[in-house]
Amino acid sequence: MERKELLMHYIDTHAHIYSKKYDNDRDDVIRRCEEKGVKKIYMPNVDVDSIDPMLEAELKYPDVCVPMMGLHPCEVDKNFEKQLYVIEEWLNKRDFVAIGEIGTDLYWDKSLFEYQKEALRIQVEWAKEKKLPIVLHCRESIDETIQIIEELKEENLTGIFHCFTGTVNQAKKIMEMDFLLGIGGVSTFKNGGLDKVLPEIGLGQLVLETDGPYLAPVPYRGKRNSPEYIPLIAERVGDLTENPLEKVAKITNFNANKIFNRSTL
Repeated sequence: MERKELLMHYIDTHAHIYSKKYDNDRDDVIRRCEEKGVKKIYMPNVDVDSIDPMLEAELKYPDVCVPMMGLHPCEVDKNFEKQLYVIEEWLNKRDFVAIGEIGTDLYWDKSLFEYQKEALRIQVEWAKEKKLPIVLHCRESIDETIQIIEELKEENLTGIFHCFTGTVNQAKKIMEMDFLLGIGGVSTFKNGGLDKVLPEIGLGQLVLETDGPYLAPVPYRGKRNSPEYIPLIAERVGDLTENPLEKVAKITNFNANKIFNRSTL
């Protein structure tokens, strides 16, 4: 398996490689990614404070790290407009491949849900104006997020439902809207649920992600996640969909490059 990994290229469509949790060994992580064939790492923004470290990572690893721009729902509060003002300035200042990480979250704090929905709608409108994909966070709120996107959907609106852990029916609704499903470490969890979903939906609208430093795959569950673990996720997706690793890499790379409008690896 190791030899096959070295012969293939992978894309991590969602990793916070700029996180402080990589400050002591980021160079080593990037080197190991390259050794394992992880050629691109797409970086979702979180809030105003994460912009500088994210852009520093892009500057240091320009061939690997690619930034997005957006406000994470867990960083939305009653004064979220102030952060959105700064984020909109950045979107007007330079190019980004996507607006993300945006969305909703009913896991941590339900009291701010109305603010989250408003912030999401604003950022989706930016995406439609700029013809950019969106990268959606929807922890414990998949149905609510699907409903909002259905209401706002236009022909040029597409993106990724990041860290998908939903049902077959939810997956089909997302795919019918021409969105992709981001599959990460949860696919390797014994009770993650994706063992019942992925065989039913196949590879056609999947992309791979780690969400590093969070949600590390087995056998690293509970430890810091890293983009270098993408081959483990790819192998698990291949097992669940009964596809060879080469096909998993080829199709998920194609999907990632298409959504982010980049040349095929």
